[in-house]
Amino acid sequence: MSELELVLVLVGLFFMATLFSTVGHGGASGYLAILSLSSFGTMESIWLKQHVWSLNLIVAGLAFIQFKRNGHFNSELALPFVIFSIPMAIIGGYVSLDGEIYDILLIIFLILAAWRILSIKRIEVGDVNIPSLKVSGPVGGIIGFVSGIIGVGGGIFLTPILLLNSWATPKTAAAAASIFIWITSLSALSGSIISGQVVLEPEKIIMFASVVIMGGYIGSRFGAGNAHEIYIRRSLVGVLIIAASKRIASLIF
Repeated sequence: MSELELVLVLVGLFFMATLFSTVGHGGASGYLAILSLSSFGTMESIWLKQHVWSLNLIVAGLAFIQFKRNGHFNSELALPFVIFSIPMAIIGGYVSLDGEIYDILLIIFLILAAWRILSIKRIEVGDVNIPSLKVSGPVGGIIGFVSGIIGVGGGIFLTPILLLNSWATPKTAAAAASIFIWITSLSALSGSIISGQVVLEPEKIIMFASVVIMGGYIGSRFGAGNAHEIYIRRSLVGVLIIAASKRIASLIF
């Protein structure tokens, strides 16, 4: 990898951390997009997942602190999703997918994430109704399992579900997503490590972390205040579609 490409990757990671953290997300889908567009895209799926989970822990943690500090965290809403996601995220993280299967799942995920981010702008939250345990439990478990397999924190799925069903206001959803992402990322990373698949490179983690910490702090502080989320979503949609297109091209050619 050339120095220029590395600089572009770090700038991209900073950009993704800043944007995603404004809505309480760790940025996994954005990091996957950036890494997939670079030479890191040739790494094994487990390498990508473990490094993305590690960055998620940093940025989602920063986001949770900011949104909770600003009074947006509702434990009654968030905890059922979190608790049921833990065992399923561990199981999902234990699953190792390589080659075409991983590429196809990643393509589907990136396109679905782009569509969901774009669709949120049409939602009218209205009156908030916190779901019952028999609803939030299974939903949290499914998101946790899928997140563990694909290598994301799950906020990109949880936030649209919360808003589409009027289960939370945008900033309450952001706070819930941040703690959900932190827990599922930790669970999935633990599951992959327990399975004996340890491919983390400390020097890469430190290098990536140096930029996502700055981006995560700036974005989450802004998001917990007066962020205009529609412009952020439109930028993210473009990046995710580009990353998905690259993966599709790699499968075809």
